[in-house]
Amino acid sequence: MSQIFINGIENLEKLLNDLNTKKFLLVCDASFRFLNIRDTIENIAIPHTVFDAFTSNPLHDDAEKGVKLLLREKCDVIVAVGGGSSLDVAKCIKLDSGISIPIIAVPTTAGTGSESTRHIVVYRNGSKESLGNESVIPDYVLFEPGVLKTLPLYQKKCTMLDALCQGIESYWSVNADVNSRIYSEKAMRLITANMDSYIKENDESAAEKIMEGANYSGRAINISQTTAAHAMSYKLTSMYNLPHGHAVAVCLPEVWSMMLKKDCEGKLTALFCEIAKALGRSTPQDAVEWFKNVLSEYGIKNPSAAGDREHEITLLAESVNPVRLKNNPVQFTESELKEMYGRILK
Repeated sequence: MSQIFINGIENLEKLLNDLNTKKFLLVCDASFRFLNIRDTIENIAIPHTVFDAFTSNPLHDDAEKGVKLLLREKCDVIVAVGGGSSLDVAKCIKLDSGISIPIIAVPTTAGTGSESTRHIVVYRNGSKESLGNESVIPDYVLFEPGVLKTLPLYQKKCTMLDALCQGIESYWSVNADVNSRIYSEKAMRLITANMDSYIKENDESAAEKIMEGANYSGRAINISQTTAAHAMSYKLTSMYNLPHGHAVAVCLPEVWSMMLKKDCEGKLTALFCEIAKALGRSTPQDAVEWFKNVLSEYGIKNPSAAGDREHEITLLAESVNPVRLKNNPVQFTESELKEMYGRILK
C-alpha cells in the first residue's frame, strides 16, 4: 500500500533524498505550469527531466516515448503530478520499462483515485485499452489540497462525482470483499459530508477530505472494479464529449433504479440499505432521489441526442462492455440497457 503524506509537497525533496535519487522523471500535464506547487518542485536541487508529451486521453505510443526518455536520461524515480492521465502515463512508463522504479504520485484532482490503483487507461489504435499490474501502484502519495482551489468548478464537480460513483459501485460489485467495502464506505461518508463545502465554499479542509475520499474510492475499485454505471458511461463520453465523471454520474441513478426494479425478491435490499446509510439516506429509493437532486443542484445535465435519437440509443446499448457488466449484482438485457439510455439521453 502507498505511503501517504497530507500537505506533503514540502516532503518531496526529503523523500527523493531518502530514495538516493540521482535524477527523476517529472511526468506532468499541461496544467502543471498553473499549479501553486510548481516552483517548489522545479526548485528541488536534484536534477530532473520533464515528460509532458501526452494528451488527456493518452496514447500507448506516448507512454513508449516516456520509456525512451526515462532510459536515455537514466532516471531512477518517477514523480507524477496531475490528474488521472498523468498518473496513468507514469504507471504505463514503469510497466513498459520493466524497471523496478519508485513512483511518487502528486494528484492534483480528487476523482479517479488513480494514485491508489493498479489500473492504467491508455488508447491504442483509437480504442481504449485497460492495463494493470500491482507493481505500478505508486509507492508514495503526496496530497496537497491547496491545488484543488484553482481547479475549474465544473472539473471539481465531475471528478468528485466520479469518486463518489466509484465508492457506490465498488460496494455493490460482485467482486467486493470486506476490505473493499470498508474503503467504499469511508469514501462515501467522506465525500457526502464535505461535498457542499468543497464545491460551494472552495474550503481547503473540505478539499483535503475529498482527496482522502477519492483515494479510498480508488483503493476500493482496485479490489472490486467498477460496474454497470461505468460500463455505460464510456460511449457517452466519446459520443457527447462529456468528461468521464459527468458521464458516470448521469448513468448511476438509472442503473440503481433499474436494479431496485428488478430485485423483486429483495435479495439486494440489505446491501442497498447499507449504501444508502453511508450516503446519509434512510432508504435506497431516497438515496437515488438524493443523487438525482445533487446532479440537478450542481448543474450536471443529461446529454442531448446529436441526431437520430433511437439510433444513438441503439449504438450506446451495443457499446457496453459485457465484462464490466458481469461485475454488476444485477444483469441487464439489451432492451433494459436501451430503456436506461432512453432515460439518460434527452
